[in-house]
Amino acid sequence: MADAARARRLAVRIRQIVSATIEMQIKDPRLGMVTITDSRVTSDLREATLFYTVYGDAEAVADSAAALASATGVLRSTVGKQTGIKFVPTLTFVADVVPETARELDEALERARLADEALARAREGAAYAGDADPYRKPALDEDDDADQDDADQDDADRDDDVDGEDDGVDRSAGFADPTAVDEHDLQARTATSRRTP
Repeated sequence: MADAARARRLAVRIRQIVSATIEMQIKDPRLGMVTITDSRVTSDLREATLFYTVYGDAEAVADSAAALASATGVLRSTVGKQTGIKFVPTLTFVADVVPETARELDEALERARLADEALARAREGAAYAGDADPYRKPALDEDDDADQDDADQDDADRDDDVDGEDDGVDRSAGFADPTAVDEHDLQARTATSRRTP
């Protein structure tokens, strides 16, 4: 098994060789405007799949497919001569569906754009059938209003405390003075300082 990088490099080289050979050497009148879009090589380097597109109608695609099938031997020998690998992979040509898929996507996007324009025209003079905001909002109870007023009063009291105004409430009750010295703590400090040499 070859590594994936070698298979990718060989696929690119085969695509280049086949494209140039179709353009310069193949003189089959059935061959239309063929473009090699992609190529893939299996990991064992035994099979190569070449994807192509043809400019024209279904008859041109069928004629080009027959011309490529008849020229496969010439193309394979040219690939073998120019690459110099021991075993030349077999070539398989597959009509590429990417352009058709892209065309279908373009048509679908155009249909969607036209539908959006029609919807925008229909929406221009329209009005709401009911309220502009159809969602229900919860009704506020009397208790909720009282709780809200209490919360507003507490916020106002906190703002007054920040401003430094005295509102007559003693807020220091139950709290120790942080600057006061505790006698037990002082005795413990002096005892440990005597023990350390």
